[in-house]
Amino acid sequence: MKICVYGAGAIGGLMAAWLSRAGHEVSVVARGAQLDAIRRDGLRVQSKDKTESFRIKAEADPGKLGAQDYVLVTVKAQSLTEVAGSIAPLLGKDTSIVTAMNGVPWWFLNMRLESLDPGGKLSRAIPIERVVGCVIHLAASTPEPGLIRHNMGARLVLGEPGGRNTARTKRIAEAFTGAGFEVVVSESIEKDFWVKLLGNVSFNPVSALTVTTADQLIQNQEVKAYMVEIMREVLAIGRAVGVDANIDPEARIDMARALGRFKTSMHQDLEAGKALEIDGLLAGTLEIARKAGVRAPFTESLFGLIRARAQSTGQYR
Repeated sequence: MKICVYGAGAIGGLMAAWLSRAGHEVSVVARGAQLDAIRRDGLRVQSKDKTESFRIKAEADPGKLGAQDYVLVTVKAQSLTEVAGSIAPLLGKDTSIVTAMNGVPWWFLNMRLESLDPGGKLSRAIPIERVVGCVIHLAASTPEPGLIRHNMGARLVLGEPGGRNTARTKRIAEAFTGAGFEVVVSESIEKDFWVKLLGNVSFNPVSALTVTTADQLIQNQEVKAYMVEIMREVLAIGRAVGVDANIDPEARIDMARALGRFKTSMHQDLEAGKALEIDGLLAGTLEIARKAGVRAPFTESLFGLIRARAQSTGQYR
């Protein structure tokens, strides 16, 4: 298949490399030092003691890549406005779009979330009927431009909004499986997003505030208790809109504990001086809370704290 990965960071880069290795015609939309490194040295992937290099077409301008069978959108939420303005050349009549990112997707329950999709620009550029949601359960990082380090895991959960899975989900699930990913097709992708969100909303901002690895957060009883309260609020928000994650906060913390010592993506972005993915995790969640009439004081305080922290270093617009 002809597949374009829009955003060649840690997750997108790994997807592009493995899909290319499996024989698909893969390209990436990248920019800056990442684009330069991929063009110069190929897209390199380090896994354990092995490093592979993949020659993949890379462009800053999607218009140079043409219509695709699938576009995998793997950028952070704060970059989605750029995607909305430039994705059109990649979309043919039957192109499907896989959204693979942390947080609440802008299409969640078709609620029109202004904090994630101001003025509905994204919804117009990427119609929900083209979308396949993807929840990521793996860890990767970019220690230097053009190099992806695969740290652990390979699980992807795929599904179309509303649980109406069609051939578009089946085909990309088969492609990911053939590329070496562990794929689960879900009949309730919204629930899978919400289970992941419980950890993202709590661990990511708290780890950035404390500059602490996830295992240390769990070991600190006061910090862990704070994160549990946030998880309870997020569970209540989901249930109020008909999405029951059906997991106890302690069980969700156990999922993180099983990964051992790791830096969250927001912790990594903080240290790298990148913009922090705050709105996709917290602003969207709190907008849903307001729509549902659910109070979430712990989550609101965390939103205020991490936003102030990021503004102090110019990492939040």
